[in-house]
Amino acid sequence: MRKILFASSEVHPLIKTGGLADVSASLPIALSESGQDIRIIIPAYRRCLESLTEIRTVATIKLDGYHKPVEILQSTLPDTNVPLYLLHSPEHFDREGGPYSQAKDGDWEDNPARFALFSRAIAKLAINEAGLDWQPDILHCNDWQTGLAPALIADLENRPATVFTIHNLAYQGLYSRDVFDALDLPESFWHSESIEFYDLMSFMKGGLIYADHITTVSPTYAREICSYEFGYGLEGLLTLRAQQGRLTGILNGIDKHEWNPEQDHYLVKKFSAKTVRYKSDNKAALQNEYGLPQKDDVLLIGLISRLVSQKGIDISIAAISRLLHSNATIQLICLGSGESHYEQDLRILRAHYPDKVGVHIGYDEGLSHRIEAGADVFLMPSRFEPCGLNQLYSLRYGTLPIVRNTGGLADTVVDATEQNRKDELATGFKFEASTPQALEHTLGTVIDLFQRPRIWRKMMMTAMAQDYSWNKSAEMYLALYHKLT
Repeated sequence: MRKILFASSEVHPLIKTGGLADVSASLPIALSESGQDIRIIIPAYRRCLESLTEIRTVATIKLDGYHKPVEILQSTLPDTNVPLYLLHSPEHFDREGGPYSQAKDGDWEDNPARFALFSRAIAKLAINEAGLDWQPDILHCNDWQTGLAPALIADLENRPATVFTIHNLAYQGLYSRDVFDALDLPESFWHSESIEFYDLMSFMKGGLIYADHITTVSPTYAREICSYEFGYGLEGLLTLRAQQGRLTGILNGIDKHEWNPEQDHYLVKKFSAKTVRYKSDNKAALQNEYGLPQKDDVLLIGLISRLVSQKGIDISIAAISRLLHSNATIQLICLGSGESHYEQDLRILRAHYPDKVGVHIGYDEGLSHRIEAGADVFLMPSRFEPCGLNQLYSLRYGTLPIVRNTGGLADTVVDATEQNRKDELATGFKFEASTPQALEHTLGTVIDLFQRPRIWRKMMMTAMAQDYSWNKSAEMYLALYHKLT
């Protein structure tokens, strides 16, 4: 049995902005079910405190860089037995808004102080200096918000082995020298062989430099980040870590209980591979929910996304606009929020085609399930995608993904080539170039195949037969932990 401290800035269902939250719940649950003593630590955001019913204070500690003592609270992850620690510093985390930003005015200005404090608390727990009488064998940190923790304990003799997972290298936690000075970090950190990065400090680089092993969330993304296109200036360091055998791509899994069309309480009609005909009931209900004509013979395209450039939203809007202008038999439903100009572009598209486009700006967990269940295809034309989870949810619900051939999308979707269809391997559609023309061409292929029900149904069955549960991925993490300890 391994003792593992799992550090993350968001955990579903307590606080979520993206896939990190899903992974930070599902992986610890899978490791706990395999008999490991795993405990999660997150900041005590207001939303977390409001969501948990039983919370107790287990420690009060003093951390460098902050003048007041902070508390370590303990609870359990909802509907599990996984222990949950929360760093309670009201000045830093007890506020309205998201974990990183205000509702409308961008990132919190004190994010460096907030997540430096969080990393310091993680470090204290990792070396058993928080008064909890528990020390992990493994400290597993996730993304830039935890990146300083491996750096802070790197030179200590009694430290655990450290793993740092990159969920998205595009977000590195970059701040000025003035911010570095204000955080009261060791001066030795301001060096190109430490967290200094082109005259800035990089929280992310703390994890990459000092962790014993780096993982990322798909094998293809692990290779991509060693290149200039995807490395964001860190490709040299990451290539070195790969050559040293210290960089591994481990594909994310999904919670097969939460994302299961046979028991999904959000659906109007549950279904399985044997009763896939009930998927049409969910399609009709979804069309009705978005105020669209209920037509079973129209290709219903689902899109759930952060509305940012990375996700290829501009590519989607341009390609769909061209198809709608040519009277293609399609409908688009969208759920998401992000950059205001993309939100406005979607509203304009809906205004031009009110009987073919439905838009919901924001996020709704139940609606996301109904889109996965009711859509015929799911659109993910990401410019880069470390892993992606929605395409995995789509496969489980018989909703064929349309993806760009990058990152985790490349690892999880088998393209509907003629040979792959003949071999009953095809589970979706891939395209290469990050252009509206490439997506439009692929959508043309999709529309043609949708008119061939036997082929389409066979692809749905193949998609639903895929197993992307956490079991295999959790075993790979356990093997890595074993190697490190």
